[in-house]
Amino acid sequence: MTAVWTLFTLWVGLALIASLLSVWLRVSTALTEICVGTLAQLILGTAFGATILGADEGWIKFLAGIGAIMLTFLAGAELDPVVFKKKWKEATALGTVGFVFPFLGCAAAAYFVLGWEIRPSWLAGVALSTTSVAVVYAVMIETGLNKTEYGKTVLAACFINDLGTVLALGFIFAPFTLKTLAFAVIAIVVFAALPWVTPRFNRMFGNRPSEMEIKFLLFCLLGLGALAGWADSEAVLPAYVIGMMLAGTVGKDHALVRRLRAITFGLLTPFYFIRAGSFVAIPALIAAPFAFFFMLGAKMVSKFFGVYPVTRFYKTPNPEAMYTTLLMSTGLTFGTISSLFGLTHGIITQAQYSILVAGVIGSAVIPTLIANAFYLPRHLLPEAKEEAERIMSEPTGAVDLPQSD
Repeated sequence: MTAVWTLFTLWVGLALIASLLSVWLRVSTALTEICVGTLAQLILGTAFGATILGADEGWIKFLAGIGAIMLTFLAGAELDPVVFKKKWKEATALGTVGFVFPFLGCAAAAYFVLGWEIRPSWLAGVALSTTSVAVVYAVMIETGLNKTEYGKTVLAACFINDLGTVLALGFIFAPFTLKTLAFAVIAIVVFAALPWVTPRFNRMFGNRPSEMEIKFLLFCLLGLGALAGWADSEAVLPAYVIGMMLAGTVGKDHALVRRLRAITFGLLTPFYFIRAGSFVAIPALIAAPFAFFFMLGAKMVSKFFGVYPVTRFYKTPNPEAMYTTLLMSTGLTFGTISSLFGLTHGIITQAQYSILVAGVIGSAVIPTLIANAFYLPRHLLPEAKEEAERIMSEPTGAVDLPQSD
């Protein structure tokens, strides 16, 4: 066990370094964890051997897998059902084009320009079609836009976009067998039952020191994840749908969500993101820089041609339209999940994986910086709206005039 404790300490130390960097640089922790994993593998791997991080150890793969499942579930649970019902047409249109355009555009770019085979090209389309709910949500929280109808509509569109990515990953790369059919039938039954069962279970057994709500959710998530693995699919696919189905129950229980976040972000997701970063081969990026910049550009351009016209169709003013387009051009969590799925299933090579993950990381940083620097809709910020309402509520004659002696 000494080797296990030592390796665990190393990984927790890397996670701590990544968290400190995220605070210092004011960027997403997930982003710094990926970068720390990449640099740790480069530096420690060069000094002590390629297996020093133990990324293929069974228990590390297990913790990383649970981290991906829990992160995916929490992303789905953040959906606001009330706003979605009100703005479902706009959110669905934005999310659909936000998925379809980069999915087809990036797949075509990889196939026709980079000369990738058909399956790696489709995988590239899936990985780069995503919108980072984690990045968008963090930006909304920091600015306060998550409290506005505009911010909630953008988040709903991000969920639709990523749902398309999840479904594409499952339908394109999962083999259709009797196992697939059995998995689909059982999953549909569970999806339909959980919104009814979960609130009743929580009322009867919740708020106890034993944390039975969390155990119940883990049972459902890991059970369907195991079933997905048995059917040669991906364990995160049902987790996202379960999160969306429980957005009106679990998503509204803020105390439960905080406890789930503490487990997920404090322990599990660092193993997932650091492990994903450790597979990035920097020499491969140095050898082929054009491929990285080309795929990043393909994603941003295809997102623009898909999302921006739809925002204008729904009469969104230009600053908000550009802001929405840039935020929906981000990618991180599902992009790395899809890329890692392709690598571990032999669909793409490590060099292709490195190009895709580097493109995903670039899309998490560059559009966000441009959006906040040039197109932030400051008039929608809570402080600006409160000031405008205060001014409008003042009597028209209540203007201070200079007084004469």
